[in-house]
Amino acid sequence: MYNLLDTSDFIHPIRIAKIKVGGYGMAMQNLPVLQVSELTEIIKTFLEDNLSQIRVEGELSNWRPAPSGHVYCTLKDKEAMLQAVMFKGKTLRLNFRPKDGMRVRASGNISVYAARGQYQLIIDTLEELGAGDLQALLEERKKRLAAEGLFDLDRKRPIPEFPTHVVVITSPTGAAIRDVLHVLRRRTSGLRISILPALVQGDEAPAALIRQLGCANRYKLGDVIIIGRGGGSLEDLAAFSDEALVRAVAASSIPVISAVGHETDWSLCDYAADLRAPTPSAAAELVSASTTERKQRYGHARERLIQTMQGRMDKARLLLHNFSSEALARQFERLVQPYRQRIDYSHEALLNGMQAARIRNRNRLRQASLLLQAADPHAILARGYSVVRLEGSTEAIRTSAQLGLEDKIHISFAHGSAVAGIMETTHEKL
Repeated sequence: MYNLLDTSDFIHPIRIAKIKVGGYGMAMQNLPVLQVSELTEIIKTFLEDNLSQIRVEGELSNWRPAPSGHVYCTLKDKEAMLQAVMFKGKTLRLNFRPKDGMRVRASGNISVYAARGQYQLIIDTLEELGAGDLQALLEERKKRLAAEGLFDLDRKRPIPEFPTHVVVITSPTGAAIRDVLHVLRRRTSGLRISILPALVQGDEAPAALIRQLGCANRYKLGDVIIIGRGGGSLEDLAAFSDEALVRAVAASSIPVISAVGHETDWSLCDYAADLRAPTPSAAAELVSASTTERKQRYGHARERLIQTMQGRMDKARLLLHNFSSEALARQFERLVQPYRQRIDYSHEALLNGMQAARIRNRNRLRQASLLLQAADPHAILARGYSVVRLEGSTEAIRTSAQLGLEDKIHISFAHGSAVAGIMETTHEKL
């Protein structure tokens, strides 16, 4: 903040006037009449000489970059507003992106724009201090409504591709309605348009907008609703961030397009609506584009289809004209021959594969037969082996330790069997 100079340091404007017209004292009624430009110059000199270096804290509003690179804005608090301008050379030094609702500290000097009789702050430097009161309120409301799921994508409904009836809720006298009607009439014929007039700024605006939104839903006036207004400061657009209006937009049974302000402006209705358009004109283009552009696409597709078919028919006629029946037959044979060869090769490969598989299977059977023959017990006995069992047992004797003296054993040969007695046993390994 800055400290004002002592009042004794200020030059009284009447004294300046006396000096400017002659430099001598005279009664008030005898002062000469000043031109507007002369009085403005006196005020300009007074303010610029005495408020050349000041610092002001306030909430940023209506931040408006101009094509020239200069930026115009307003600094405000709860009781007053101050117009300000920041020239291009100064804006290039900013290390943050200013936006409406931000609390800032501006340094510069007071000047007077004579053409409008308006005093303003010429900003040299701008510092970010945080969110302003309105900005903080909207951010808190946005987080709370988002936590309720009011802005979820799965709640949003698709905008009709071929709307026949559009409802526009806005001011009947603003630039927004003129822009919307101009776009709709230019792009689409036969589209019904219902205009529901409402206040779009001020304390009474939210209730008026909610009333017209309810009317559109109650009487099912259209296929889609455009609700919005032209650009303005954060305060100008505050009605479209009213909590009751945001809930009404989210609850609408008719799809809603929010078209509030310019492309850089925003409101909470933008998040609750089924679609957000950067401007009212863009909203009108969105609801009218499908009819016009679809007709154009159908026309182009029809032309391409006709051209393609015509080209193929011309090519077929040329081929038929240039070839006799014999030539066409030869051409057909040339086309078919590769496929015939592929069939022959495939047939031969199939036969060869079947023959190889048959040979492999025959060899496997032969090997399995030999293995079975080798494992046949009778074949083993035929080679001179025998099976010894204790008399009355089916278990074969594998070691002499299983036998005792005078045990009777049963011996099986390849042909016949015999019964013998054990006279002696040894346990030596052969």
